[in-house]
Amino acid sequence: MTGDVVVAVDGGGSKTDAVAVDLQGHVLAHSRGPASNPQTQGLRRAVAVVDELVTEVLMAAGAPHRGVGVFLAGLDLEVEVEAFREAAAHLPWATAGTPIFDNDMPALLRTGTKHTDAVAVVCGTGINCIGVRADGATARFPALGAISGDWGGGSQLGAEALWFAARAVDGRSAPTVFTHTVPAHFGLSDVQAVIEAFHFGRLSHSALATLSPVVLEAADRGDAAALDILNRQAQEIVTLANAAIARLDLTGTPLPVVLGGGVLAAGNAHLLGLIESGLAEVAPLARISLIRDRPIVGAALLTLEAAGVSPEHEDAARAALVGTFAQLDGAGR
Repeated sequence: MTGDVVVAVDGGGSKTDAVAVDLQGHVLAHSRGPASNPQTQGLRRAVAVVDELVTEVLMAAGAPHRGVGVFLAGLDLEVEVEAFREAAAHLPWATAGTPIFDNDMPALLRTGTKHTDAVAVVCGTGINCIGVRADGATARFPALGAISGDWGGGSQLGAEALWFAARAVDGRSAPTVFTHTVPAHFGLSDVQAVIEAFHFGRLSHSALATLSPVVLEAADRGDAAALDILNRQAQEIVTLANAAIARLDLTGTPLPVVLGGGVLAAGNAHLLGLIESGLAEVAPLARISLIRDRPIVGAALLTLEAAGVSPEHEDAARAALVGTFAQLDGAGR
């Protein structure tokens, strides 16, 4: 096994991480690129981003690969996974062995726990959930937004903040700090200027997600509109986790509920407190595990497991990956 590596990729709506790890757990190469969500970037562009990163880290590692694992936001349906697999099938790294293609939720879950009965909820740009059971059963969700019953994530929080601001300005809702903080966030004069910027395309829909810190800060200041938004978000997270637990018949089983994604990783005490109390009511044996490590850690661990790497080398890989990407994030890369 000496000399071989695995390559793991974790991609989302803002960036994509790739890493080459040898079978003893050493990080040999890593790279970070742009978004690779096929739903927002298009299939061809997403495949190209992944191909470039995988090729780059393989060349830097200078070793043959034992396996490749690609975990992407936007591969929500099986047909999307298969479309990506087919689009990548001709690439050199995809023709050797059997690469793993999956949604990014298993990577998030594995980043937070190795427990065989577990649930993970991500609340970043969007929201999603996965549950697993020791016998291999899983609970997944389409995670396609409102059309699949979803509510929440940074984009939703930002949209709600602008909604409350617009209504406060024209008298349909009570005053809120959003009438000042939302325009200030975008460097614009007032709420009407923000509305027009979105309407005429000067601001893209993706910019709404950048408002999530504004919502969290307003909640800390006791703003009623912000608290209303966070109350709804907490309820949705608890509902998702409880649905996965119930579908897997794990309500009476002690299990971790891994929470990840930028909105949750911000550590807002009000939001996390609501989630904890809500989960305690519906699944009293569940315990929350908030993670801030990037899902590339779990992506690499899943790929190493598929390659048959021993647990002690997995532990070494985890420590090395956490350190490597903490340095990258600290450097602002």
